[in-house]
Amino acid sequence: MSLIQDLQWRHAVKAYDPSKKVSQEDLNTILEAARLAPTSSGLQPFRIIVVENQELKEKMVAGALNPEVMKDSSHVLVFAAWDSYSNEKIDKVYDYHTDVRELPQGRFGSYTDMLKQMYGNQTSAEHFAHTARQTYIALGFALAQAAELKIDSTPAEGFSNEVVDEILGLKELGLKSVSLLYLGYRDEEKDWLSTMKKVRVPMEEFIIKK
Repeated sequence: MSLIQDLQWRHAVKAYDPSKKVSQEDLNTILEAARLAPTSSGLQPFRIIVVENQELKEKMVAGALNPEVMKDSSHVLVFAAWDSYSNEKIDKVYDYHTDVRELPQGRFGSYTDMLKQMYGNQTSAEHFAHTARQTYIALGFALAQAAELKIDSTPAEGFSNEVVDEILGLKELGLKSVSLLYLGYRDEEKDWLSTMKKVRVPMEEFIIKK
């Protein structure tokens, strides 16, 4: 199937079958798609926490808008962004770039100096606003890859960031949760949205030509 057909197939699932689990192979493919997503300056300023443990999922439902969806999904992917930029983080990323490309350390020094100056003039709140936006690109890639594999998904912002951050110990990792992605297989009887037509704004209204 084409990407467009895959995207027409998917919808935000409203009920999962807790007895059906996503295979490790398929999960790895979805995570790799997210890892390969583009990010500003190639910094990849976020991480994905994979939650499969049922006890953790049930703790995380506190404050969630769709607790049963979270609890019954096969996996919960937590997209968590850096809480701030720092010179050390930037250097670590670009040192890795030069190592992989077999280039001398400092090869991108003029560029990283520019990044350090730019982010050095911003607040930590501005940093997080920027890093958080980067996660949504990867979220989109993960959604598309899941659809290609015919794995159901539900992107979610309706949860308690404070609860998730505390349970997963994200503060100690310099991260803050941004969004979640539930993965699994729909419960055909309970997923009321699965029988409805997909609805999007018509193309002639969605696209504005200048």
